[in-house]
Amino acid sequence: MLTLPTAAEVDAARARIAPYALRTPLVGLDGVPGVYLKLENLQPLGSFKIRPAINAMLSLGADRLARGVVTSSAGNFGQGLALAARELGVAATVVVPETSAATKTAALKALGARVVRVPFDDWWTVMTARRFEDADGVFIHPVAEQAVVAGNATIGAEILEDLPEVDAIIVPFGGGGLISGIGSVMRRERPGVRMIAIESQASQPAAAALAAGRPVKVTHDQSFVDGMGSTTVLDEMWPLVRRCVDEAACASFAQITEAIRLLAGRHHVIAEGAGAAPVAAALAGVGQGRIVCVISGGNIDPPKLGAILNGENPF
Repeated sequence: MLTLPTAAEVDAARARIAPYALRTPLVGLDGVPGVYLKLENLQPLGSFKIRPAINAMLSLGADRLARGVVTSSAGNFGQGLALAARELGVAATVVVPETSAATKTAALKALGARVVRVPFDDWWTVMTARRFEDADGVFIHPVAEQAVVAGNATIGAEILEDLPEVDAIIVPFGGGGLISGIGSVMRRERPGVRMIAIESQASQPAAAALAAGRPVKVTHDQSFVDGMGSTTVLDEMWPLVRRCVDEAACASFAQITEAIRLLAGRHHVIAEGAGAAPVAAALAGVGQGRIVCVISGGNIDPPKLGAILNGENPF
């Protein structure tokens, strides 16, 4: 059963990931007072996912790792896992949805992972079943693992060190692991901080679950915002999400593309759709006071980025 990480778990995670992951900067959004950017796109693999992946891998004993590792990932978590597997000399298999960005799958292969592309529904089945029949090894869930949530929580610890007076944090919502990790630190240290899950018009499982008081099935459309969204909040994640998420907001594709252009133009920051969504929300008036936007990653296909920067429609 998953629980919110303790302070000791977060401290241990910070120590484990220190040789691999950056302590990313927190910078103000130019021209928008009170809005700050937590730049996880600057991580070595372009995503916050290196934190939970490294922590999960290093939390396993050598005997369990001997068979290799398997995960289901849109690409970013898989890259972190593949990097850790390469460093530890074990095999890694990453099952990705057909919608995954080519940039991400190419990076997985470059890191030595075996990549298996499957239709989204099959990919989600692997995610919920926590196994893939065509691969041997320990399955490490990209969201619903204690060590994964603790790895994500390290971001929350850094935010509080850099901006103790934070009022709200806007976090991309995929499976709920990122906001649960960051939220666990806030609930313990600063319970008044408002935790806001941002989703896109492609799917809104967090909003649906909060409204119903339980996970419910929603539609999930394919889009260029491939780093977040699903058909439902996982049952095992719901207790954590319920405790850590104060509200859910939705950003349109148009708002997200505008945020990508703004980040590139003002800050020379490259953000993928999910990474730019918190900025889109903040610019739309979501959150009050001192707001931190978690720029979760920057792994966007160059043709899509080029189209967005040229004012074209990528969706």
